Amino acid sequence: MKKPKVAFVCVHNSCRSQIAQALGQHLCADTFESYSAGTETKPQINQDAVRLMKEIYQIDMEKTQYSKLLSELPQVDMVITMGCNVSCPTMPCEYREDWGLADPTGKEDEEFSKTIRAIHTKILELKERIKNNEFVLMENQSNNQ
Repeated sequence: MKKPKVAFVCVHNSCRSQIAQALGQHLCADTFESYSAGTETKPQINQDAVRLMKEIYQIDMEKTQYSKLLSELPQVDMVITMGCNVSCPTMPCEYREDWGLADPTGKEDEEFSKTIRAIHTKILELKERIKNNEFVLMENQSNNQ
C-alpha cells in the first residue's frame, strides 16, 4: 500500500503545523509522509516550539523544516488544519479534518507543552486510523451525506 501524504496546515506555518510535521516524521514515517505549510509564512519556525521539541524529543526542526506556502507542497492525500479559526483555501485531497488546537505563540512553556502533547496524541491516533483504513470510510461517509 502506498503511504498517504498528509499536509498539516496553519496560517503562518511556524508553530503547530511544524510540530505536527516533525512528530509525524518522527513517530509515523512508516505509515504516512508528513508535510506542513501555510497561507502565509514567517521568517523562522517559532523559537519556543523549536526549543521544546529539542528538549522533549531531541528533534531539531530547523535542520529539515522551514515555513512554506501551500503552493510548495506536493499533491497530498489528507489535509489536517490545526484550528486557526480562518477559512483555509481549498486544497485537493481525499480527506480533510480540523484539529481545533489553540495557538500557544506568546504563551508560557506549559501551554506549548500541552499543545505538543495534544499533537503527539492526535498524530498517533491518525497513524492508527490510516493503518486501519478508517479515514477512507470517513471520507466515503461524508460524501454520502
